[in-house]
Amino acid sequence: MSQYIVSARKYRPDSFGTLIGQDNIAQTLKNSILRGQLAHAYLFCGPRGVGKTTTARIFAKMINCSDPSEDMEPCGTCESCQSFAEGRSYCIHELDAASNNGVEDIKTLMDQVRIPPQVGKYSVYIIDEVHMLSQAAFNAFLKTLEEPPAHAIFILATTEKHKILPTILSRCQTYDFNRITVDNIVKNLRMVASSEGVTIDDESLHVIAHKADGAMRDALTIFDQTVAFCGTDVRYQDVLRNLNVLDYEYSFTLTDAFLKGDYPTALITFDEILTKGFNALHFVAALSMHLRDLIVSRSGGMEALLELPDSLKKRYREQAERCPLQFLYDALNITTQCESGYRASVNPRLHIEFALMRLSFLCRQSTPQPVTAPAVQQTAQPAPPAAQPTPAVQPAPAPAAVKTEPEEQQPRERRARAARGGAGLSMKAMMEDKPQDVKSDVSVDKVPEDEILKTRWPELAKLYSDKPRLASMLTSTSLQIVPGEDSKTVIFKVVNDAQKDWVESKLLHELEGNFRRITGSSKVFLRVTVMPDDAPEQKKIYMPSDQAKDLMARNEEVKSLVKDLDLDIK
Repeated sequence: MSQYIVSARKYRPDSFGTLIGQDNIAQTLKNSILRGQLAHAYLFCGPRGVGKTTTARIFAKMINCSDPSEDMEPCGTCESCQSFAEGRSYCIHELDAASNNGVEDIKTLMDQVRIPPQVGKYSVYIIDEVHMLSQAAFNAFLKTLEEPPAHAIFILATTEKHKILPTILSRCQTYDFNRITVDNIVKNLRMVASSEGVTIDDESLHVIAHKADGAMRDALTIFDQTVAFCGTDVRYQDVLRNLNVLDYEYSFTLTDAFLKGDYPTALITFDEILTKGFNALHFVAALSMHLRDLIVSRSGGMEALLELPDSLKKRYREQAERCPLQFLYDALNITTQCESGYRASVNPRLHIEFALMRLSFLCRQSTPQPVTAPAVQQTAQPAPPAAQPTPAVQPAPAPAAVKTEPEEQQPRERRARAARGGAGLSMKAMMEDKPQDVKSDVSVDKVPEDEILKTRWPELAKLYSDKPRLASMLTSTSLQIVPGEDSKTVIFKVVNDAQKDWVESKLLHELEGNFRRITGSSKVFLRVTVMPDDAPEQKKIYMPSDQAKDLMARNEEVKSLVKDLDLDIK
């Protein structure tokens, strides 16, 4: 049985051409070698698993290769390349700063720097995790890093650039490595799977690529773990179960439930997700990402923003066409608010369930619901039915016991009912400024006169009898009526700015709605202002001499006493 080698080592790039996702850095380094413009110190920084140390090794092997190719790739056959491949090269030295971070370790490295290379032109020193060096080790390294021997080249690699001293940064050429895209990871994993004889679909490869979070080494490690679990025939559901990844199907199901207003299905699906052991916060994040992908799918020309297989892109487009754009915006707003408030919530599960119910009611809120007018109570002389026929059709004859009023008297009766409190008017009719049981060309919702508004104001105060301070404020205030084109604005006064701000932010909308119901008109508006202070502002006196002068000015006896005794008031 041959010795097993993990994919991250077995398929590690050995040339610039096989580097994944770092084309700009590879081209820059090849150009510097071609032109003979090699710096004495380089700094490779970026996330884990993106190829920093691998690039440093390829670069070190390339500058010592005696027979490079035309596109500046190492030949692999010369003595320098073979010794590097076999791990016996004396030109390339690696130091792990995580475990060798003291001053003595750096001094030992400085002693080696003085020795020229035996094979090749340069001695390359690769210091991995250089941010782990101590402050004293950094200071001991400064002088050698600034003026090394001509044959020495330093390559520093780190994942935490901010921890390196500025004096070190200023002596190095810095290369920032990027996260590897999902497409590049999928492409490389497909090549590895083909080489290993593993059958795997694109959906599974994308799940592995997303799980790796831009790190090629992590992707290869997860791939090995998946193959160990599933064998050479990898299936999508097995990958989800092995990696504990939330299936896309849950997000599609929940979105369909939101569109139908089916909150029971949403809550049951969430319970199923929790039963399988998924993190609730990760679920909300996945739902937010699903809504984001739906918005992107709905907008043309933005397919490049979707890092998904073609089969899933098609499903996203189909569901996005059924989702109103306003619904997607409002839903994404709810999920992001749920994420931000999750950790501060006392009951996290209820916090998410409430968000799911709000999502389920979004489409219900956007769909107008039918409003039925309240039945008109029968009196000795009842009003006509709510559904009034058109002017061309005469109403059916009323029973003999009931006297029906002429049609032209109905607006007058409606105005009288409005003045008494709006009996017989539905809320929909008030909001639309149109009566329900009269002809459309007859204006019934007239704005009350000024005196009527003032006489109805005490009824508003009575509604708040359980709040004595508010009722007292409404009772003691003075009113000012400002007429408009077809409306009236009632301005009431409070004693100070703080009270005005409180009323405007907390109560004004409620007061206006209640007053409209009392007056029976939707064309009445409330505004609040501060009662002017008629008392003249008094000048404040602080100094004793000023207080004495003020006392003398107001009291002649004091003035005479000061003069007789020749008192000094300064």
